[in-house]
Amino acid sequence: MIDKATKFKQLHTLGETFIMANAWNAGSAVMLEEAGFEAIATTSAGVAYSHALPDYAGRLSFHTALVETRRIAKVVRIPVSMDAENGYGDTPESVFENMQKIVATGVVGASIEDYSGNKDKPLYSIDLAVERIRSAKAAIADSNTAFILTARAECFLTGHPNAFAESVNRVNRYQEAGADCLFVPGISNIAMIKELVKEVNGPINVVMGLSGTPISLAQLKDAGVTRISIGGSLARATFALVKSAAKEMLEKGTFKFADQQIADEELGRLFSKPSVKE
Repeated sequence: MIDKATKFKQLHTLGETFIMANAWNAGSAVMLEEAGFEAIATTSAGVAYSHALPDYAGRLSFHTALVETRRIAKVVRIPVSMDAENGYGDTPESVFENMQKIVATGVVGASIEDYSGNKDKPLYSIDLAVERIRSAKAAIADSNTAFILTARAECFLTGHPNAFAESVNRVNRYQEAGADCLFVPGISNIAMIKELVKEVNGPINVVMGLSGTPISLAQLKDAGVTRISIGGSLARATFALVKSAAKEMLEKGTFKFADQQIADEELGRLFSKPSVKE
């Protein structure tokens, strides 16, 4: 049986398109594995929501993110990649130190974004962003695993005036610096996704799950996308169920939401499997 790191690398290099759903705690991770996903990622947004925090840079602490990531990686047999936000540090040195800690959680991949958190200059300068990717790659090299480093260009999400061209330039530079997978969140147009795949030198991740985005798996396969993630959309959908159930109980006095619940016996069997342990 091949190890998780090798399996994750193969998923990126075999020329097939795969969906990497995003979990926010150990329970959701186990359910996604049981459903049949070959790999999953964490979602910093979902982890933040589960701790009653907004999805803002700096609100979810690195310690909390590491704790949840370690739990998720421990309870599943499939590869896990961490949503590592900006690496929880601005400097290449801090990214290097934090990436060593991320690798130690048991994940076999992580994504690093170039969003600075500074509203006046929301993107790190291209040279600094490249150095941060180099530092992350150097930390991974010390682990001697087939770890997949994903580099994100946040140009669309930060309102860059020439978002597509800047994104292409950045992710190609990140690939040259050692990134294994490239990610440009915020694109929801299939024609633009096809163009991105043509212009970028490496496997492409796109994020789906945004309400009203009518793009199918078949279209993304045809476009040449390697990996599809769903960000915090599944976590948000779960919180939407809590909201609608609460409204039903308080406004209608009914409990129809419970018709969709999973039986305790089924959950008990699922969470009693040998791989699910503290």
